[in-house]
Amino acid sequence: MSKIYFLFLFFSFANLSAQKEIKKNNISAEISNEIEKIITTKSAKPFNGMVLISENGEIIYSKIIGFSDIDKKIPLKQNDQFVIGSISKQITAVLVLQEVEKNRLDLHIPIRKYLPNLTQMWADSVTTHHLLTHTHGITALDEPLSFSAGTKYAYSQLGYELLAKITEKTSGKSFEMLSNALFKKYKMKNSFHPITNLAKNPTTITAYKNLVKGYTEQENGTIIFETKTMQNHVAAGSFISTTKDLILWNKKLHNGKILSEKMYKIMITKQKNATREHPLFGKTDYGYGITIENPAEKAPENVLKLGQTGFAPGFVSMNYYYPKKKRSVIVLSNVVWDNQDLKKAFYYHTEILRVLAK
Repeated sequence: MSKIYFLFLFFSFANLSAQKEIKKNNISAEISNEIEKIITTKSAKPFNGMVLISENGEIIYSKIIGFSDIDKKIPLKQNDQFVIGSISKQITAVLVLQEVEKNRLDLHIPIRKYLPNLTQMWADSVTTHHLLTHTHGITALDEPLSFSAGTKYAYSQLGYELLAKITEKTSGKSFEMLSNALFKKYKMKNSFHPITNLAKNPTTITAYKNLVKGYTEQENGTIIFETKTMQNHVAAGSFISTTKDLILWNKKLHNGKILSEKMYKIMITKQKNATREHPLFGKTDYGYGITIENPAEKAPENVLKLGQTGFAPGFVSMNYYYPKKKRSVIVLSNVVWDNQDLKKAFYYHTEILRVLAK
């Protein structure tokens, strides 16, 4: 091989590599610029929170805008914590499935076995599977079912509180201990069960070290500090976390580090009758504690998408994972605009998904 031919091959290869890198950078720049435009455009209802996007384990976009304490103008910091709303449900589902893996819990046995003190007859027909998929029909502990277990879908916070009670029974440990041990094991250093640092008054959040203040818009357009943030059941919607910890959670969960392959497959499989008319996304299928966007049916990006939005008084959150690209999209905000209109409240979150769908 001549020296000239060798140099030709060398520079051709180098040029091809450079073109690939330029293409990669241009894609990232395009995404970055569009998201930047959405969340930084001046508005009477501005975005206040954090966006973190990773792909193949690398951060491709990160932005922090606004304040952890609006009244005192304290800027948000990378490790500030947010209440993550219904993103909490997938964490609870994992704790349940880990009990199944340890042969201490059966998904399809009536929950009377685990919660014998329940007084309603439905404890003899509702199973853990029904609780995980919101197909149980329970409206209150002292009320009959609104429909036969397993026949319909009805989004429920109470069902996930019962799941927490079941894991306490089967493990012999408090739900707080179980969840905090999970976070510690997977090095989620800024995530925890809220009761860990709860003040004597459970309606306030001032006792938390790095938890930002949540705010809710009032009818007159002003925003006020939200005092009812912790009204949700923890297992259903009150875990506390950060953007980085949720990126780590996705990496571990969706790459076989937390659940066995069998349990993970069950978790992300569309379950019978577990379909919801979602206020943001229309028809939405559920697995265990997580939604499943089926690309064959409607996902415009034609890529499977797993995840959840989350809402708690004062907080709006989103966590989605795209297995094909190994991409995580985390958006956490501590200002709820348009409290009575979820489409408007989640405006920034859904617009970011729209950009990524391209």
